[in-house]
Amino acid sequence: MRPLWHVARTPTAETGVSKRYDLVVTTPAPPQYRPGPKYVLLLGSLAAVPAITTDIYLPSLPTVGAELGATAAAAQLTISGMLVGGAVGQLVIGPLSDRFGRRLPVLVGLLGHVLTSVLCMIAPNITALIALRVLQGFFNAAASVVAIAVIRDRFVGSDAARLLSRLMLVIGVAPLFAPAVGGAIAHAWTWRGVFGVLAGLGVALAVLVWRFMPETLPADRRRIAGPRGVARGYLELLRDRRFMALALIPGMAQAVIMSYVVGSTYVFQREHGLDANQFALLFAINGVALVGGAQVNAHLVKRLAPLRVLRVAIVVQAVLGLTLVAVTASGLGGLALMCVVLWLMLSMQGLVPGNASVLALNDYGHMAGTAAAFLGAMQAALGGLVAPIVGFTGGTGVSMVAVMTGSVLVGFTVLAVATPAYRRGGAWGAP
Repeated sequence: MRPLWHVARTPTAETGVSKRYDLVVTTPAPPQYRPGPKYVLLLGSLAAVPAITTDIYLPSLPTVGAELGATAAAAQLTISGMLVGGAVGQLVIGPLSDRFGRRLPVLVGLLGHVLTSVLCMIAPNITALIALRVLQGFFNAAASVVAIAVIRDRFVGSDAARLLSRLMLVIGVAPLFAPAVGGAIAHAWTWRGVFGVLAGLGVALAVLVWRFMPETLPADRRRIAGPRGVARGYLELLRDRRFMALALIPGMAQAVIMSYVVGSTYVFQREHGLDANQFALLFAINGVALVGGAQVNAHLVKRLAPLRVLRVAIVVQAVLGLTLVAVTASGLGGLALMCVVLWLMLSMQGLVPGNASVLALNDYGHMAGTAAAFLGAMQAALGGLVAPIVGFTGGTGVSMVAVMTGSVLVGFTVLAVATPAYRRGGAWGAP
């Protein structure tokens, strides 16, 4: 498939010999397939499985620690362990989906999710629960990797960005309600019942995939590669400077979100005195910003190339971040102004990682699963590495917004320096 940019030769009038070389935007032929709302909902639900599995369990953490005689730190390992398992799982399952197609890996992953959920229900101690959560994260990775790879199998450019933005509606809404649902389930059936519901969710999704998700990677496009071939695939990605730059941007965007999630409960409840209900409402309102931004992006990419949206949105987000740091540090406008600027900054989040991911995947239709896995692992790794800095620097409002803004600035710098996005005459989009 033709990439979104190519080297164009401009012949002179006198000789007809090519002398000028520029990167010129080209538009791929529009795909024939148009997914319906039910198909988008299915892909979005698959992509949201890791987030739901994490967030629905959060209210149960104190009870888990008390019942299993574990410390708070040990109980929290049941969360971070799942993230580690997810990062490893993406790197393993991505290449497998390029070799065996999309349906088989996601079905195996969902069945693994069901099995580990059932085993978590009967976990006798915290050590067993942590190990099972690592395995659960590994299997969950199949759902998110395949959902993104399926999009790349059928779409590129603006079409892919638009569909990914629609998926963000499902991915963003589900975790907003997951903690409340998880709390209600735990109240009725204890924390073990939460894993029973997760097992039921896995069974339902497996049935839906079996019946309604067609194979999108035909046999003649599959990569038959052993461990060395997989390593060569990842090495190819690592050597691609443009891919690595674009892959880093969603990773830093994930760091923005994780820094907010890690710091917000302390900032708004400890520093500003909000009670649990007020914080939950504020958290949901900010979640609306994330989802709304993704839907705005879906409309924008109908008329504008993903890169045009990306290179403006990341600048706007950086300016809002710097403003947020100034407002938080000075106390100007109090909590109200801080919340307004934070909401605006988070709303830009929906216009950055999706477009960067689409551009990164464009040249890798032949190994979309591997490339999507690499993107997912980068996001998990960078989010997990950067977010703890909020706590190390005091866990205050200033430290939270400073880490968020610093992450945006890193992403902007990478886009500006390591890609031709802002170079006149050489960018992917018109200047």
